[in-house]
Amino acid sequence: MFDPDIRCPVLGVRYNAGELKEAVSYVLSDIESLKGGYICFSNVHTTMTAYKNEAYKRVLNEAELTFPDGHPIAKEQMRKGCREAGRIAGPDFMEEVFKRTADGSVSHFFYGSTDETLNALLKRLKEKYPGIKIAGCFSPPFVKELSDEELNKDIDMINEAKADLIWVGLGAPKQEFFMNRAKGRVFGVMLGVGAGFSFHAGTVKRAPELFQRMGLEWLYRLCQDPKRLFKRYLITNTAFLWHTRVLNRRGGRYG
Repeated sequence: MFDPDIRCPVLGVRYNAGELKEAVSYVLSDIESLKGGYICFSNVHTTMTAYKNEAYKRVLNEAELTFPDGHPIAKEQMRKGCREAGRIAGPDFMEEVFKRTADGSVSHFFYGSTDETLNALLKRLKEKYPGIKIAGCFSPPFVKELSDEELNKDIDMINEAKADLIWVGLGAPKQEFFMNRAKGRVFGVMLGVGAGFSFHAGTVKRAPELFQRMGLEWLYRLCQDPKRLFKRYLITNTAFLWHTRVLNRRGGRYG
């Protein structure tokens, strides 16, 4: 059974540990207590961003739950003795939640991405899960940060929809800062899932399951968009391995 109190930090990020299906069960059964808060899915790139940026690290650590969205994170947790650790990827979490709420028992709101992606996402969800309850969606303007007035307006709009789960797809670290600013002000549970919108909309192809099982999903995405993702994956992944190995040699455990 998933225990939200089990945390296994990696480079200062206080990650939860557990398996996907148990984590989904916990969130769905405890929606009421989680409302007003947010859930993060953090990978190597965002972990290294947090390692260098204290403000971002604080945002990740103030989440109700922060899941390891990447095999290197989960493996590092296991190296530190956290046997419960497992990868809990945002897109996989979404899929499992959609399956379990296809009866309309939980309502969804989608905040982020483009109108084109949102339209494709809603169309596919309704085709795949005819009974799913979608409370609404909105594509915010592509600005670095919303003004207080814009934020208040969007929070009011989201609350008027009365959704249980608010999926946020603004990309990291923008989506985490947004959720942190909205914490305690929204009626539902916010979940920052980044590219999850595009994967489930079918506008971006996800890596085959073999790549996912081998922990090479990053390589597949790199091949799709090398110019944009080269620094994120090759340089950042190398930096992550270097930092974790050096710190391990110096003491074996770190926060």
